[in-house]
Amino acid sequence: METSREDVGIAIRSAFLKKGTQQRFSLIALIILSVILIFVETIDTKPLNYFRSFVKDTIYRGSLVVSTPTKAFESFTSFIKEHLNLHENYTQLKNENTKLKNIISKSDFLELENTQLRKLIEEQIASKSNLVSARVMIDKQSPYLNSFIINIGSNKKIKNGMEVLDGNNFIGRVVDVNFFSSRVLLVSDLNSKIAVITEPSAHHAILSGHGKKESTLEYLPENHNIQDGDKVYTSGKEGIFSPGIPVGEIKIIEKKVTVDLFSDLTQISYVNIELETFE
Repeated sequence: METSREDVGIAIRSAFLKKGTQQRFSLIALIILSVILIFVETIDTKPLNYFRSFVKDTIYRGSLVVSTPTKAFESFTSFIKEHLNLHENYTQLKNENTKLKNIISKSDFLELENTQLRKLIEEQIASKSNLVSARVMIDKQSPYLNSFIINIGSNKKIKNGMEVLDGNNFIGRVVDVNFFSSRVLLVSDLNSKIAVITEPSAHHAILSGHGKKESTLEYLPENHNIQDGDKVYTSGKEGIFSPGIPVGEIKIIEKKVTVDLFSDLTQISYVNIELETFE
């Protein structure tokens, strides 16, 4: 029996209608699933907290593993470029070698100090001031949002709000803790607001981050006498951070009071977390 053209048209329209129904059902299912996930995120129970921490740890560790081939390829590319520019590199290294010879005694001391610090960090030994060392696994840098992922979490008694140091300098605070990793919100992040005090003027202010732009001091008194070169320290006024931790140096740009941080946040591989505040 032959199939008429009308039968074929009906079959095609029916198929499209079924497909449209399936798409609408999929959209509704996704909306319902999203609402459920948002509701679950608000529930604060130990099993769910353990599950969320496990998922976050898996994502962070997975990001580190996935980024390894890219870093290896970049290193190989850099290696090739350096050899292609051998003559230029040789001249530069020769000049650097001359300078290094003039400060050989200082270099020996710095090498010894570096070896001791590496051992301290790798073994994660708590210092007398109750500091715990950690390695930066992932550096999340964008025009406005800046944070680190470090390789320790609740397994080393890390808690939200703990201050994070680069050497003796304040660089941020812990904002998210998992079992074996934590996220550090840097002072340069757009969401960072830190209570500080200036020296020698002793003005209290709020240090606000602006991403890659300079951090600024806000809520200063109108008749302040702050000048270039004044130092900025944590005030401890909010009762969270220890007072007197070095942060940066004042730099006035077009009548705007900015802060040049003591630490270069793009060059940090290891950090220290202060535990004493919460004990």
